[in-house]
Order: sequence, then C-alpha cells, then structure tokens
Amino acid sequence: MASKGMKSLNEAFRSLSLAAQSCRTLPGRQVSAAYRRSMATASDPRPTNITRSVTDAWDPITSVPLTIYSFPSLEPRLLESWSTKHLHLPLRRDILHLAVVFEGDKTRQGTASSKTRYEVHGSHRKLRPQKGSGRARVGTKQSPLLRGGGKTFGPKPRDFSTKLNRKVYDLAWRTALSYRYRRGELIVTEDGMELPLPEDFLQLAEAGVLGRELEDGFVRKYVDELMAALQWDKTNGRTTFITGDRRPNLFTGMEIAGENGRALELEDVDVKDLLETGRIVIERSALRAMIKEHSSDLETRVVVKGLNRRPRLGQAIVW
Repeated sequence: MASKGMKSLNEAFRSLSLAAQSCRTLPGRQVSAAYRRSMATASDPRPTNITRSVTDAWDPITSVPLTIYSFPSLEPRLLESWSTKHLHLPLRRDILHLAVVFEGDKTRQGTASSKTRYEVHGSHRKLRPQKGSGRARVGTKQSPLLRGGGKTFGPKPRDFSTKLNRKVYDLAWRTALSYRYRRGELIVTEDGMELPLPEDFLQLAEAGVLGRELEDGFVRKYVDELMAALQWDKTNGRTTFITGDRRPNLFTGMEIAGENGRALELEDVDVKDLLETGRIVIERSALRAMIKEHSSDLETRVVVKGLNRRPRLGQAIVW
C-alpha cells in the first residue's frame, strides 16, 4: 500500500513540473517565430523616437496674419499680425455653450406675476355656512378653487440670470472670433464702413421727391444686388455687420433687407451674435476694442522679465 502511495505521489509531482514548463520547451508544442512577436510591435508604423530632444529649439506659432479690406470693393489695404491667443484659439464647444446660456439667462425678463389668495381684492368672509346649505364646503372667494380667486404656486417676479466667471466669458469671445477666423468667415474692413448708396438717389431722398415706398424698394433692390455680388446674401448664410457706432445708410439698408443679414453696434454684440450668421464683417477699430475688452484671462500676476504680460493687438506688416 505504501508503494502504491509513493507511486501516485511521484506521478503528481511529475505532472506539476510538466505543467510549469514553458510552452516553447514542451515536447510536440513548437511555436513558430511568426507567433512569438507581439501584435503591438508587429504592425506598429509609429516612429520609435516620439519625444523632442531638449537641444531642439521650440518655436511654436505665436502670430497669424489678418488682412484689412476696404468696403464694399474688398480690396486689400493692410496686412497685420495678430497673436494666436486672440484669433487662433482651438474650438471649445463647452465654453461657447456656457457663454450662450449665460447671455440667454441674463436677457430673460422674469416679470410674470400672479396674485395669491391674500392679494386678491374683496372681503375675506366665509361665503356660506359650513353645514346646512346642502352644497360643498367653501371658504372665502379668494380661494384658488373658485373662479377669480388666487393662484396656487403662481409665478412671481424673479431674476433668471446666472453667474459665469469673467475669464471664461472673455475666453468664449475670443474662441468665437477664432472659430470664424479659422473658417475664413471673419472679414475685417477699414474704419467708417458704410453702404455706398448712389448720390443722385440720396439727393432725391433728401429733397422728398420720392415716396417712402419708392425709397424702400430702391434700397432693398440695391442691397440685394450688392449682397448677391459679394455672396453674402441669404443663400450664402447671411451676414452680420459690426461697427463702432451707428451708420445711417448701412443700418437702414439692413433693416429693410433684413433677410440678407443685420447690422449691429459694438455695444449690442454678444457671443451668440458671432456664431449665428454665415460670416462676420467687422471694422478694424471695433475688433481691436472687442479683443481689448475681453482679454482678462490673459493677465497674470507672475511677471517675467523680457515677456509681455498681455499679447499685443494687431501690428501692421504690409501697408
């Protein structure tokens, strides 16, 4: 019996040692060289050295060109260099969403108001006895269950505005401008952008010879032809004009032919306005004022000698 136990124990140890061997050393289990390589390294086309040496110069893009055009001929007048932190930021949909929701909440009036049972005019006596009338129990006529009574949980004047960090909001402005610039939909013109209506028409309009209908019809046709020639009309996504102050001919023409676009003063522009229409046509001074106002996130308390605290606005390259 002891010999049989030792024999079975030896067989068990032999099987354990056989199982612990590598698959390459097992008899009859030869693995080909093709399967010995790792699948990750067999077909990896990426270079082995993907890190930059410390001796290599790091020269990132710090500026982008911006052409200043004349309006409405769109002849190039000036070439400027702008910082990438102003007009070449990556698209951040989350930040744009926060800015648009913040602006929408701020514009909600919140003036809806209803009267409670304590604000409805009239006596607060009980309308009929509690018992004996054969009808349902009822209190005062201001009860919300009766017609003309107060409103239960009705709306009251409230402020719907939400909060958003100033630096995040300013970043959203420049992100929207960068999105337009990268798509070629940001057109910057010289200061004084105005709709060039014919002189003879302006003289007749000032003299009062033409009626209101004739004036509006001529301006509508003129704006439609001009926008179609520039490919800025409604079939091409409409256009938003942004100026420093109100220009009579431009604003009146865009109000009459509003299906082609709109004209806004700088103080009336929001982030949502920069994203709605097909392109943005803005004056050079208005663009500089817009970026200068919304650059709070570029300021830092750490001062490094030889470096500017804030990127400069557009610098002329070619006159």
